Amino acid sequence: MKKITDFFWFCSGAHIETLKKFPTEHNKFVGIGATIFFTALFATLSGGYAMYFVFSGSPAAVVFAVLFGLIWGLAIFNMDRYIVSSINKSGTTNQQIAQATPRILLAIMIGIVISRPLELKIFDKEIRQKLKTSYLNGQRSKIDTLNRTFSNKYSMELAKLQDLNSEQDSLTKDINRSRYVLNQEVFGDKTNQTSGIVGYGTYAKQKDAVINQKLERLNAVRQDIAKMENFINRRKDLDGISTERMFSGKQLDSLVNVAGFADRNWALGQLSFNADGTRELGTYLAISFIGFLFILFECLPVFVKLMSNRGPYDIAVGNVEESSIYGSYKNKDYDIAVTDGVQDTKIETEIDKQKQIIRGQSEKELQNYSWD
Repeated sequence: MKKITDFFWFCSGAHIETLKKFPTEHNKFVGIGATIFFTALFATLSGGYAMYFVFSGSPAAVVFAVLFGLIWGLAIFNMDRYIVSSINKSGTTNQQIAQATPRILLAIMIGIVISRPLELKIFDKEIRQKLKTSYLNGQRSKIDTLNRTFSNKYSMELAKLQDLNSEQDSLTKDINRSRYVLNQEVFGDKTNQTSGIVGYGTYAKQKDAVINQKLERLNAVRQDIAKMENFINRRKDLDGISTERMFSGKQLDSLVNVAGFADRNWALGQLSFNADGTRELGTYLAISFIGFLFILFECLPVFVKLMSNRGPYDIAVGNVEESSIYGSYKNKDYDIAVTDGVQDTKIETEIDKQKQIIRGQSEKELQNYSWD
C-alpha cells in the first residue's frame, strides 16, 4: 500500500519530503495523483488504438500502436503533472484560475483527440454498416457515371440499336397478325381482310408472300441488331463498363476491414444524420456525451487541484519557496561581496608590484649615475 501511495504522490508532482510531514494532506494528493495517472492511462489506450488503425494490415501494427500509445500517454502524464504541480495555491482564486485557464483550453483539445478513437471503437458496428452503405452507393454512382458517359459518347449507335429493336418488335407483331389472317384465309373464315374461300388460293398466296417479305426484313434487322450489340459490347469492354459490378457481401466486408482512420471518422460523423440530411438526435447526443465525458476527465486533474483547499502542505511549500528565493538573493550578495573583495585584493597586489618595479628601476639609475 505504501508503494502505491508513494507512486500516486509522485504522479501528483508533490514535494514528497515536505508532504510526509503533513498526514492530513496525504489522501488529497493520492487522489490528485490517481486522477493524473488514469487520465494518462486513457490517453495511452486512445493513442494506441488510433495508431493501430493507421497501420492496420501491417505486421508491425501492434508494435507501432503500443509504442505510440506509451509515448502519447507519457506526454499527457508529464504535461498534467507539471501543470497541476505548478498551480500556486498561495495565490488568490482569480490567480489560480488564470494559471489553470490555458491548461483547461488545452484539455478540451486533448479530450477531443483522445475520445475520438474510443468513440470509433464503441460505435464500430454502426460504423461498419455505414461504410458498407457508403461503398455500395459509391459503386452505384460510379457505374451510373460510366453508363451516362458511355451513352453520351455512343448516343448515335445506341439510338440506332433502339430503333432496330423497335422495328424488330413491330415486325414480329405484324408477322404474327399476318399469319393469323392467312390461317383465316386458308380455312375460309369470312372477315373484312379475307375472301371467305376455303383453300390455298390467290389471296392466300398473296398474304403468304407478304409474310415472307416481312420475315426477310426481320432476319436482316436481327443481323443488324447482332452486329450493333457486338460493337457496343466491345466498346463497353474497352471502356471498362463490363467489368464493373456491385460489391458482394464478402467484398464489402474486406473493404470495411481495411478502411482507414479517415473513412471511419467520416462514417462516425455521418451517424449523427438521417438519410434525408436531418439530425439524428439520439446518436448525436450519445457521441457528444462520450466526447464531453473525456473532456471532463482530461480536465479533472486541474479541477481537483483548484477545488482542493489550501492546506498545510501548500503553506509549507510556499514557505520553502520563499526561503529558497531569499537564500538565493543572499547567495547573490555573498558572491558579489566575495567577487568585489577578490578584485580589490588583485588591484592592490598589482599596484604594489608596479611600485616595486618602479623603485627598482630608480635605484638602478642612481647607481649608474654615481659610477659615472
